[in-house]
This record gives sequence, structure tokens and C-alpha cells, in this order.
Amino acid sequence: MQQTPLCNAEPRPFDVDCHIAYDVPAPAHFRLHIHSARTWDQEILGESLVLVPEVASRLHFDQVTGNVFLRFSVAPGPLTIRYRATVRVLCEPHDESAGESPVEALPDEVLSYLIPTRYCESDRLMHAALDLFGRVAPGYSRVAAITEWVRNNIEYRVGTSTPTTSALDVFVSRVGVCRDFAHLAITFCRALNIPARLVVGYVKFDDPPPDFHAIFEAWLGGRWMRFDPTGLAPVERLVRVGTGHDCKDVAFATIFGPAIMRSLTPVIEPSSGRPIQTTMGAPAAESA
Repeated sequence: MQQTPLCNAEPRPFDVDCHIAYDVPAPAHFRLHIHSARTWDQEILGESLVLVPEVASRLHFDQVTGNVFLRFSVAPGPLTIRYRATVRVLCEPHDESAGESPVEALPDEVLSYLIPTRYCESDRLMHAALDLFGRVAPGYSRVAAITEWVRNNIEYRVGTSTPTTSALDVFVSRVGVCRDFAHLAITFCRALNIPARLVVGYVKFDDPPPDFHAIFEAWLGGRWMRFDPTGLAPVERLVRVGTGHDCKDVAFATIFGPAIMRSLTPVIEPSSGRPIQTTMGAPAAESA
């Protein structure tokens, strides 16, 4: 399904340079999610991948989300990964008059983004969502109000959440990181029958240090629209890596076996004007 993203900027290219280092004490299999997604909102002008040690690897492509996954096995020892890309992000201005769609009118591929998930328990936060936002005008205004409420009521603090922290946990504790902010906003949207999904990617911001960033998209006016409850960076500057129902769909690393991450540095800058030279094949087309 082709859609036009809604942002606040003209198309602009960015250079991505992501370094990851591991110590691998025993044989392990890696599934990394670090490649720029093949989606309607960005154009990949060039990309390269270097693994040290050099091992056999393959890419596979989720045709539904555009997510690209890298798989490989390694023997014990140090491992470094470097992914580079030049990506042009395509955006159009937000449409603040966009309305909500009746459930029966939602496309089949959008309907699943209304369902509660492990990290977004919209069924358990339905009453809270109705109390907080039930009287806000439907459509863009309501999603904007959800975004603003999360930004104003949840404290951003690195190291406060765990791999199992859910939206309900964040609503109770009132603290989290970008993933938690997005999960809570998604949960409120779904509780109000607004489809919403998690988006992660590369973006530049001054604080905190370089890391993958999470925002969310809501289905308004018949298309997906980006929002960032943290307010850390303009949404039109994010190079999409993954799209999913919650963080379980977009984890940057899933490792089968022991591995200790030594460093993670996902750097992004406005493009120098000379795209990264492509040195790898296109991902194989596989359905999820």
C-alpha cells in the first residue's frame, strides 16, 4: 500500500554511520535490525555493510512493513558491525484537519494496529484514555493532545526501564525512555480506536547520547502521521529502520547465544552530498 508521509519539511538526505561491537564467548546466531527500511517515506541512495570477522550473511525483507533484517552466525571472539547509508527522507506537511476513520473503514493491513499487544495494553488503559482524552475533539487534535500529555507527564530518564517494561508500567511509574513514551501514546490511541504503531530509526539529537530513537505513527485522514512524545528531535529527520506493533517487532538485535555488547554508536548527519557507495546486494523479497 503506497502512502504519503506527513511531516514538516522538504525531502532531505542524511548520512547514517552505525558502529556496533560485541564480545562473543561462544558460537551465536545474530538477527540485526539496523538497515534503513524500504518504505514509501524514504529513498536509499546508497549503503554498505562491513562485518569483522567477515562471515557469511544474508538480508531478508518484510514486504508488509519494509523492515530489513540481517542474519549471520559467528564463532567465539570479538565482532564488529558497521552499517553506512545515505537516505533521503520524503515528507509532506501535517494535515491538522485530518480525522479518525471508523473501524469498519480501516484497511485490512491497518486494523491490526488497534489490537492490544504485550507492551501496549490498550484494553487495560481504556478507562484512563477515555477519562483523559474522551472529550477532546476526534482526529489530529486528539492525537496531538495524547502526545502532549505524555511529554508533560512522563519524565525522560535513561536507565529507568527494562526489556519487559510496558505502557501500563510507564503510566504507573511516570518515567521512561523514548520507547516507553511511544508505547504509552500508542496505547492511548488504540484504546480510543485510533490505529497506532511504533517506528524506530536513526535521528540526531544533542541529549541523550547517540542511540536508536523511537516515535509513533497514528492513522489519521487515511494515512500514517508521525508524532514524537519526547520532543527530542523533529520527526522529519528520522531515518526509519523499523515499523511494528510494539518493540518486540523492531528490536535492533536478537541474539541466539551469548554475546556482550561493548559499544553502540548510531550516528546520523545531514548528507555531505556524496552518497555512500552501495557495496551489498538488495535484500531478498520475503513475506513476514
